[in-house]
Amino acid sequence: MTRYIGVDLHTNSLTACFLQDGVPDRLLTLPVQGGGLERLISQLEPGDEVGVEATGNSAHFCKMVSPHVNRVVVIAPWQFEVIRRSVKKTDKHDARAIAFFLSKDMLPEARSRDEGHIELSSLIATREQLVRLRVSLINKVHGMFVRHGLKVRREVLTTKVGFERHVASHTWTAIEQVEIDVIAGQLEALRAGVKRLEAEIAVFVKSLPGYDNIISIKGIGPLSAATLLTHIGDIAEFKDTGKLAAYFGIVPRISQSNDSLHSGHITKRGNKLARKTLVQCCLIAKRYSPYFHEFYERVKASRGSGKAIIATSRKLLNTIFHTLKNNWIFEDFTKFQIQTCKQS
Repeated sequence: MTRYIGVDLHTNSLTACFLQDGVPDRLLTLPVQGGGLERLISQLEPGDEVGVEATGNSAHFCKMVSPHVNRVVVIAPWQFEVIRRSVKKTDKHDARAIAFFLSKDMLPEARSRDEGHIELSSLIATREQLVRLRVSLINKVHGMFVRHGLKVRREVLTTKVGFERHVASHTWTAIEQVEIDVIAGQLEALRAGVKRLEAEIAVFVKSLPGYDNIISIKGIGPLSAATLLTHIGDIAEFKDTGKLAAYFGIVPRISQSNDSLHSGHITKRGNKLARKTLVQCCLIAKRYSPYFHEFYERVKASRGSGKAIIATSRKLLNTIFHTLKNNWIFEDFTKFQIQTCKQS
């Protein structure tokens, strides 16, 4: 008889509920470290099925547990409302709920990614954090100029030469000079770090399936290709363009009841960086592609620029979907000319 085991996993502890014949057999609370996970594994059987919510350490949990059971289901948390909206929010109650719905095969399963995609995603996220930190430091220095009544464009402070030239053009107090020197040192370290990460990403992304296809689309470079491909993963998991658009969070919220139907703003579910990258690629693509440019201008005339760029971004995502699905490589993207693709 199959046992269904619901696990409420945290960074320091886990609570497991063993369900057999529809009845909770026992509850077990163990530390994740110090042999606790190994103790749970020792009580597992080859026919067991385990359910666990997607968390920061769920990938490690699955890696350790999978060889010892029949199946491990990783739950998409935002789709599992039973736990998220429960008025009785305890570890034991959550573990029981996971075990019960696992036994009914009713758990919404999260998408799994291989180790290569996870590592590359981590590189991309780290680069994004460094870029944001660099921007915040540049804004801080720009604010110092403004405080002294000096008008300097932020853009000129983004390069090392421009930063040094404009900083040297003004006399600062001793304390301000210390602050600027520290910021200048941090900016230099951030530039070097971002450059190193981008070089590593550019090398790694070339090994991903679909790279040669997606890079042939005007507006998509190595960095944006890496961001999009790691987020998309296996394109075969998406039945149609609508599923992919929903995964990117660029579909409108729909509220329908009886005869009333309301369509709201886009859901913005999914990876924020991937959605931002898609929009940035669209802004470039519409400059070169007459098709995307005309579509953007047509929507802009009736619905405004904000909705136009989102609609055009979804149109670009549709193109990405078909490019990856059909193994296309564009010979001339501006004319939509496709060459024979030899990539497997």
